Parts: sequence; structure tokens; C-alpha cells
Amino acid sequence: MSDQIAAVTKSVEDAIATAKQNLEGLVKAQQEQMEKASAQVMKGYEELTALTKGNVDAFVQSGTVVAKGAEEAGKQVAAFTQSSLEKGVSNAKSMLAVKTIQELVELQKAYTKASLDAFVSESTKLQELTVKVANEALAPLSARVNATVEVLSKKQVAA
Repeated sequence: MSDQIAAVTKSVEDAIATAKQNLEGLVKAQQEQMEKASAQVMKGYEELTALTKGNVDAFVQSGTVVAKGAEEAGKQVAAFTQSSLEKGVSNAKSMLAVKTIQELVELQKAYTKASLDAFVSESTKLQELTVKVANEALAPLSARVNATVEVLSKKQVAA
């Protein structure tokens, strides 16, 4: 009987050892999966942080371009306004010196034509500057959109 008890005890001990070993293996496997998942989450967080930093940098860069463009446009408008005022004063002085109505009409006609030509020319320059600034300001944002799409595409492929 003591052999039977020893055999039963041995069977129970073996079963407990096997269960303990299986449980330890299960715990270890879950721990490894948690570590992998944590590493992937941290990697994703780091990638997102880098992506966000790049986006913020692009917005700052774009804003700087717009600010410089606005400053340049302001200078251009101020210079044109100054020039127009000087030409207007000069024309007024010339009008005071005319001797005939015909001379006044010709002077006014020439001034009006020159003023209109200058306005069209200045408007064209301002439009070209605006298009240039817009393209330069959009370049960093466009690059970030492309980078973001590329990162997200890689994530979709990996998933």
C-alpha cells in the first residue's frame, strides 16, 4: 500500500510540476508579448512625435516665408505709393505752368497714361511676388504632407 501511496504521490507531484511548468511557460509567453507590444507602442509614439515635430517645423518655416513675403509686398506698395505721390506733385506743378488749355489737356493725358501704365506694371509685380511667396510657403507644407502620407502608407503595409 505504501507503494501505491508513493505512486499516487509521485503522480500528483508530477502533475503539479507539469502544471507549474505550463503556467510558467504561459506567463513567460504573455510577458514576452507584452514587452513586444510595449516596444511597438513606444516606437509608434516616437515616430508620431518625430512626425509632429516635423509638421510644426514646416508650419513655422511656412509662416516665416509668408511674413517675409508680406514685408516685401508692403515695401513694394509703399515705394509705389511714394513714387506716385511724387509724380502727382510734379504733375501738379507742371499744370500750374501751362499757358493753354491744349497744353493742360496733353499734360493731363500723358500723366494719366503714365499713371495707369505704372499701376498695371506694379500690380503685375505684386501679383508675381504673391504667387512666388505662396509657392515658397506651400513647399514645406507639401513636403510634410508627402512625408506623412509615406509614413502612414508604410504603417498600412506593415499592418
